[in-house]
Amino acid sequence: MKLTQLEKWFNQLLNEAGISLNGPNPWDIQIHHPAAIQRIVAEGSLGLGESYMQGDWDAAQLDAFFYRLLRAQLHEKVKPIGLWFHTLQHTLMNKQNSRRAWRVGEYHYNLGNAFYQAMLDKRMTYTCAYWQDALDLDQAQENKLEMICQKLRLQPGMRLLDIGCGWGSLMGYAAEKYGVECVGITVSSEQMKFGQQRYAHLPVAFRLQDYREMDEPFDAVASVGMFEHVGRKNYRTFMQVAHRCLKSDGLFLLHTIGKNLTHLMPDPWLDRYIFPNGDLPSIKQIAQAVEGQFVVEDLHNFGADYDRTLMAWFDNFNHHWPEFNTEYGDEFYRKWSYYLLSCAGAFRARDIQLWQWILSKQGIVGGYQRPVLPNIET
Repeated sequence: MKLTQLEKWFNQLLNEAGISLNGPNPWDIQIHHPAAIQRIVAEGSLGLGESYMQGDWDAAQLDAFFYRLLRAQLHEKVKPIGLWFHTLQHTLMNKQNSRRAWRVGEYHYNLGNAFYQAMLDKRMTYTCAYWQDALDLDQAQENKLEMICQKLRLQPGMRLLDIGCGWGSLMGYAAEKYGVECVGITVSSEQMKFGQQRYAHLPVAFRLQDYREMDEPFDAVASVGMFEHVGRKNYRTFMQVAHRCLKSDGLFLLHTIGKNLTHLMPDPWLDRYIFPNGDLPSIKQIAQAVEGQFVVEDLHNFGADYDRTLMAWFDNFNHHWPEFNTEYGDEFYRKWSYYLLSCAGAFRARDIQLWQWILSKQGIVGGYQRPVLPNIET
């Protein structure tokens, strides 16, 4: 079959990453609609994702396709001018202001608690697990929760604020294992409803509110997987809120996905279809927001563990999909497969990171010692 000039150029580009057009390998792209290549080249990430959702192309191992694509930096070689408005919006507008901040809760986190229960671990932890010495997802997530509690040096009787508490896994664990009283805030009514029922027997309070409204003292503060929704125009405000809520001798743990380059804009496909108004921070952006508010005691990168976490979520999602097919439909399946597997490939390629920051208000005299992680017991 004779290739057009565009197809030849596209194939040569893919070959730089060891990917072939309609090739025999599981990571090779299989084109099902002749317009797919033109759309991918013209629209970049957005066209790639939308055309996949519509069935215009496939790859048997989508995670491996994205690993190769991102490891070779091919996304930097396709710069569609049509995305200028997306860039302009995120540059000029505050897309995560107090009014817009609720959209991600309504669109993403309110999808259905039964759906997330099928995909996640038994504690409903929707953030990167810590896989060292773990045999399965449940153990890896408990390892992560235990590590957070140890890093924060929690003790019985302390009060913990969880900014972006999800379904309450950290608060439930801290209350059960460490005797800590917890307050968690979320923008998802479904998360709050689930958490209030599950942890009714523990000193755990869920609040449906924006983080900017918080102003009361806590012995420790954590934010696990929420900072990705804060937005670059609000990073300083977020740190000011954490600062005013943290007692002078307390610790603040920030757990967030991060990007390698400050200038990068949010991915347009993820922004439209998965996390509205999401915005990954860089180390530079976090450091600027922290300056004058906190001392950085520790910075821990275990982003490679997110690859394995996402693959475990996809296996659960795929296994339980027959239970949800009628409710959500085929396009949703392709959309979520693309989301989970493309992100797994991105973490595998080290294109994005996962950081845990430990911050103190004045600096710990004598320095901060990170817990000896191999000795974690759950």
